[in-house]
Amino acid sequence: MTNACTPWPYPALIAHRGGGRHAPENTLSALRTGAAYGYRMMEYDVKLSADEVPILLHDDTVDRTSDGRGAAACLDWRALAELDCGAWHGPAFAGEPLTTLYAAARYTLANDLCSNIEIKPSPGAETHTGARIAELAAHLWRGAARPPLLSSFSEAALRAAREAAPGLPRALLIDGPVPSDWHARAHSLGCIGLHIDHRHAQRDVVADILGRGCALAVWTVNDAARASELFAWGCHALFTDALETLKTAVPHARP
Repeated sequence: MTNACTPWPYPALIAHRGGGRHAPENTLSALRTGAAYGYRMMEYDVKLSADEVPILLHDDTVDRTSDGRGAAACLDWRALAELDCGAWHGPAFAGEPLTTLYAAARYTLANDLCSNIEIKPSPGAETHTGARIAELAAHLWRGAARPPLLSSFSEAALRAAREAAPGLPRALLIDGPVPSDWHARAHSLGCIGLHIDHRHAQRDVVADILGRGCALAVWTVNDAARASELFAWGCHALFTDALETLKTAVPHARP
């Protein structure tokens, strides 16, 4: 159920890191997997390499999701391009390269998929990363029917993104309980709404956010009953790793 006054022009189900549990996160294989399950919106994390290439990566280091070691902010694209970012997930994905924002944009646009770009700055690079990724997103999606949604836990990154590309929609990610001043913070950043942890999405919290005319997306929801509950309360969208479970269990929430 969507509040008609709330700006949410996106699908109700969002594939977390592209492919959820089914593919190596933040890769083209992940985006293709999400699309194969019928999802029409992909969430993925973007940060900058040492030479300012926008790469899809959640962590500050490449250790967990590749065969390499080290901080992404200290590695240039030449080094990053040599990494295997799929074998950790399974032999079927061995040889998967690190994905750039350029590739993600081309794939999602060519396949009419919506994007939620989570700006994931390396420590100390919040403002620069927010501005740079927003500028690139505005360029890559120029003329698109639906622009990418920019989100971040970093308010400095979102503020810089607003200054660099004011026409792109933004959402504030909240880590932990929703603070009492959430509305003032989101308003100061020009956000269309919040993305909150489902563990802190109590009914009164949801009602407060929606009652103020803000869009609300909840992460990461992998249980069908919980998804149905959140949609019944009026949440606009859910992020999920359980692509098959939510798609089949929540038929009214079209991907």
